[in-house]
Formats: sequence, C-alpha cells, structure tokens
Amino acid sequence: MSISIGDIKLRNRVLLAPMSGVSDRPFREIADGCKAGLVVTEMVASRELAEERADMVRRAEPPKDGTLFAMQLAGREPHWMAEGARIAQDLGANIIDINMGCPARQVTGGYSGSALMRDLDHAMTLIEATVAAARVPVTLKMRLGWDDRTMNAPELARRAEAAGIRMITVHGRTRCQFYKGRANWNAIAEVKRSLKTIPLIANGDVASIADIRKILAASRADGVMIGRASYGRPWWPGVLAHLLDPGSGIAEPDLMREMELVDCQHQSMLALYGHEHGNRIARKHLGWVLARKSEQGLLSGEAAAAWRLRLLGESDNGRVRLALRDLFISMADSERQAA
Repeated sequence: MSISIGDIKLRNRVLLAPMSGVSDRPFREIADGCKAGLVVTEMVASRELAEERADMVRRAEPPKDGTLFAMQLAGREPHWMAEGARIAQDLGANIIDINMGCPARQVTGGYSGSALMRDLDHAMTLIEATVAAARVPVTLKMRLGWDDRTMNAPELARRAEAAGIRMITVHGRTRCQFYKGRANWNAIAEVKRSLKTIPLIANGDVASIADIRKILAASRADGVMIGRASYGRPWWPGVLAHLLDPGSGIAEPDLMREMELVDCQHQSMLALYGHEHGNRIARKHLGWVLARKSEQGLLSGEAAAAWRLRLLGESDNGRVRLALRDLFISMADSERQAA
C-alpha cells in the first residue's frame, strides 16, 4: 500500500511529525536518510517568514541534498498564509502543510494552530487562501477539535478536501487535552469516513509496531505519523516503516550505527546554530538518548546520571563528542558481555 499527496508518492506509510524545537534540519536529515515516509519542517509562522524573522527563515531553509521538501505553515490571516505559501514555493517546497493542530498557548493565544478549530469558517479562509496561492500540494494537520464538546474534525476534513487539501493528518486528542490521557484512535475513524479520496494519517501515542497496527485497525487510516516516540532516535520512523512494510524503511541500527547517527546529528546542530548555542540545543537531544538507553536497560540509573553530567554539563564540544563515543562503546561492550 502506498500514499500519494497529489502526484507525489511517498516512500512508505510512516511519517515524521513536525515538532517545534525538535524536528529541525539536522533531526530531519537523519530521519529522511533513514527512510521516514515524509519529514516536515518545524512550524513556520507565515507572517514572520514574510517579514524575514531570522528563526523562521532558518526553519524554512530547504534540505541541502535536494530531497523532498515539505514546509509547515501557521498563521491566522489569509493574506499572510498566501504569502507564506508563495515564499515556500520559491524556496523549493514540494508540499505545504497547514498547522491547525498545535496546542501550545503561545500559538493558540494568537488564534493560530488548534485555536482555528473553534471557528471553521475562518479556518476555511486560511485553507482556501493557501491552496489558491500554491502550485504544489497542500496538506492539513489538525486535532479532533478544541474540546470534547466540539469534536468537529470530520466537518473540517470534509470541507478541507472540497477546498483542495490533498492529505489530512489527525492527532487523536482535542486541544484542551494537550498530551494528557490516551489518544482516541477510534475517533480518527470518523474523520476517515468523512473523506472521499484523499489519504488520512493517524497520529498520537504511536511508539511501536504494535501501536501502528492497532491505530491503523482502529482508525482505518492510510498511514501513521510518529512524534514524541522519535525523541532521541530520529531514525525510528524508518525502522517502524520496515517492520510495517518490509523493505520500505531500514533495519534497526546496532549501537555502533546509532553512535554514528547521533554524532552526525550533533555535528550538524553545531554547524547550524554555532558551537555555543548548538551545544545548548543539543543537550535535550542527548538527554533523550540517555533516557532511551535507560528504558532499554542498557544504563543503570547511576550510570545514566554520570553520563548526563559528562555529556550535558560539558561546554567543550570536542569533549562531548569523545564522551558520546565512550558512551556507545561502553554500552556495546556491556551488550557483548551479556550475550
């Protein structure tokens, strides 16, 4: 089974979610190189992009290797969404995604993101303006609704498809849930039933191949989107794709290959942000690596704390790189001894 967005065919059914502060270009490059079905930029504010605000310009930078480029736009005014779409195309975007799912207060407080689900008529003006300005396929990411009393995702999906949206992704929570409780995979099926021809992607609490099979069965979606489960391992969507549809992704990397990928991501962050700022940004990613290894039983609580101090408390990036190498070699040695 394959997924097409307009005339663009995706390599598999497991996509990487756009995550502000996480899925930056270094993160996406690893995910894409490890065969995620699609990677999308962090949320780019359309007006701020048009006004050339530095952080939005950086988020909107195309991939260095000319691979498929999908940019997510956010905003609350049709004029700026259209301008954002034109700029995205000029930068080489192959796909434009509209954000109507972000629950963050700084986004919804400005009447963007999932706040738009409180007023579907206004939401449609943004969709129509973006589609009209775009020469490339436009997709939409949303939640189930603003709260339990306004589960209007099926209506928005139906209207969006009629307006020319080419794919819809639904996170199985309302905005007011944020990330609490469990995602309602069955409710996503109502959105699927509202669509005629375009693909639906299900998102929320998908971390394993077992989760993927369950969410696909419950939602009847065409594919899945992986978010927080990729923290500390941007290659994970590609691994899950291979488990779902063998040959479409990658086999799970061993520890030495993981070391290479983490090192590549770390070096790319330093190159993108500069050594001082990049060091600070990298700390959360390295912290997630340590948390994953603790969950997998490869690090004791005491060992993880010691490695955190060595990796996250160091400002010399050369020493951080050496510490990363030592960490993975020590875990590989322990793994071999256990075997």
